[in-house]
Amino acid sequence: MRVKLLTLCLIFCSASYGQIAMNQLGFYSRAPKKAAVTVEPDVNEFTIVTEEGKEVFKGKLSEPIHSRNSSLTICQADFSPVEIPGKYRLKAGNRESEIFTIGDHVLNDVAKAVLKGFYYQRSSEPLEEKYAGRWARPAGHPDTQVEIHPSAATQQRPAGTIIASPGGWYDAGDYNKYIVNSGITTATLLSAYEDFPSYFQQLEVNIPETGNGIPDLLNEILYNLRWMLTMQDPNDGGVYHKCTNASFDGMVMPGVTRTPRYVVQKSTAATLDFTAVMAQASRVFKQFPKELPGLADSCLSAAQQSWNWALQYPDSLYNQQAMNRRFEPPITTGEYGDNRLDDEWFWASVEMYAATLEPSYKVKAKEYLNDKWQIPDWKQVYMLGVYTLLRIKEPEFTPDFSEKLIAMADRFTDSMSTNAFGTVMGRDSSDFIWGSNSLAANQGILLIQAYRLTKDIKYLDAALSNADYLLGRNATGYCFVTGFGSKRVMHPHHRPSVADGIDDPVPGLLSGGPNPGMQDHCNYPFTEPETAYIDVSEAYASNEIAINWNAPAVYLFNAIEAEQAGWK
Repeated sequence: MRVKLLTLCLIFCSASYGQIAMNQLGFYSRAPKKAAVTVEPDVNEFTIVTEEGKEVFKGKLSEPIHSRNSSLTICQADFSPVEIPGKYRLKAGNRESEIFTIGDHVLNDVAKAVLKGFYYQRSSEPLEEKYAGRWARPAGHPDTQVEIHPSAATQQRPAGTIIASPGGWYDAGDYNKYIVNSGITTATLLSAYEDFPSYFQQLEVNIPETGNGIPDLLNEILYNLRWMLTMQDPNDGGVYHKCTNASFDGMVMPGVTRTPRYVVQKSTAATLDFTAVMAQASRVFKQFPKELPGLADSCLSAAQQSWNWALQYPDSLYNQQAMNRRFEPPITTGEYGDNRLDDEWFWASVEMYAATLEPSYKVKAKEYLNDKWQIPDWKQVYMLGVYTLLRIKEPEFTPDFSEKLIAMADRFTDSMSTNAFGTVMGRDSSDFIWGSNSLAANQGILLIQAYRLTKDIKYLDAALSNADYLLGRNATGYCFVTGFGSKRVMHPHHRPSVADGIDDPVPGLLSGGPNPGMQDHCNYPFTEPETAYIDVSEAYASNEIAINWNAPAVYLFNAIEAEQAGWK
C-alpha cells in the first residue's frame, strides 16, 4: 500500500508543475485576486471565464519571476478587477484552473472547519455521528487512571499514584497530550476570541455544547482548559509536562491500545505556559459568570499557584534523555524541551499583569524586554505577551510596541513584490521549517494585528495572501486543509485518518507543509525548500497535523471573515 501511494504521489506531483496555483476556495469580491502560473513559452495573457465559458476579463501575465525558494519560474495573474459574484475559471495558454468562487464569505466554510477540527481531536469522549458525521468513533484514552511517573514523584504523590486527567485534545497525529503545546494553542484561540468577540459569539460549528449560551470557540477551548487544570499538582502548584504513553501508539484508532498512561516531571516551561493560559482564560471567562460560575476565579487561582511554583523552581528544564537515564519506564514520545525561558517568563508576567493589574507582574515583565521579536511557535512565545500588551493598551508599552510591530509587518509586506507567488510566506528559505504552514498562519496573525492598529488595508491584503498560500497558491499546488480544495491533502500523518477505514481524512486539519529537513526520511519527489512536501501518511515531517498549527489557522481564516468589510 505504501509503494502504491508513493507511486501515485510521484505521478500527481510531477503533473502539478506547469499548472495554475491559486486559492482553490475563492476570492472576496473587492479583495486582491491573484494566481501563480508556471512559465509557458509565448504565453503572456490570461482570461477569466464564467463557469459556462463566457470571457469576462483578459489580463497580462506578469514578467517571469524566478522563485528564491526553488527552481520554479512563475508569472502572476492579477484579476482583482473581477468583482461580480459567481463561479469562474482562469485560462492561460493551454492551462485551465478548476472552478473557483468570487463573492462574500468565501472562507466561511474553511474557517468553521479548522475550528471544528479541534472537536475531532478530543480525547476521552465518543464522537457522535450527529456531530462527527462519517468520522464518528468511540471514546479513546479515558485517562481516568493515569500513573505518576517516577520523574514526577513527590512525598504526597509517590510514583505509581493514580490520578485522573481526562479530556483535552490529542496533540497531533499521535494520542498524547502536552502542556507546552497546549499553551500556545489555547492562548491563540483565546486571543482570537478577545480580538473578535462579536464575530465568535454568533459562530456555531455543531459540537455537543452548541447552544448552551457560550460561544462554540470558547466551548472548544473549555474542553482543553479543563484538562490542563488536571495537570497541576494541587499540593504545590507545579504542572506536569505531559500526559503520555511511554512510547507512541501504532497507527490505530484511539483507545485500541491499553498501555499505561503517565504524567511526567513538572517543568518550568510547562508551568509558565499554564500560568499564562490560566491568567488569560480568567479574563475571558469572567464575562460568563452565570454560565460558568466560579471558573474565572479558579483559573486565576491556578495561575497564581503555578506562578509561585515557577518562582521557586525557575530552572526545572525538561530533558527527556537525562530523565530516562534516571527513571523507568523510559519516555520516548514528543519532548517539547526548551532550554531558554525568557520568553515564557515575559509572557506569563504579562498575562498575570493583564489579569490582575498588580504592578509587581509588570515589573517582572520588564526584566525580559528585548528587540529580538519573532513569529511565535511553541518554543518561542514572546510575541504572545506583545499582543496582549497591545490588546489591553498598556500605556507604558503601547507606543513603542506598536511602532515595532508595524515595522515588522512592513518588512513582511515589502517582501511580497519580489516573491514569485506574491505571498508573505516564502520571504526566504528559512520560512520552510517543520510546521511551515503554521508559520504562514502566524505571519498572518501579526499582519492582522497591524491592520487592527492602523486600519491600513495593505496589512489585511498581506494576511489574505498567506490564507491564499495555505489554500493553494503555493509551489506544491496543494490546498493544505483536509476536506477542502480541488487538489487536497488526502493522507495526513494522523492516526484516526489512517486507521478509520474512510477514504477521506478527518476534515478541517492543517497539514504541516513543505519542510526540506525531511526528518521522516521518506522518498520526497521534490526536495527544494518550497516543494519538499509529500502527501503520504508516513511523512510526519511535512504531512502531520498538530493543534498548534490549526490554532493560527482558526485565527487567520476567521479574522479575515470578520474583517472582510475592510475591502468594501
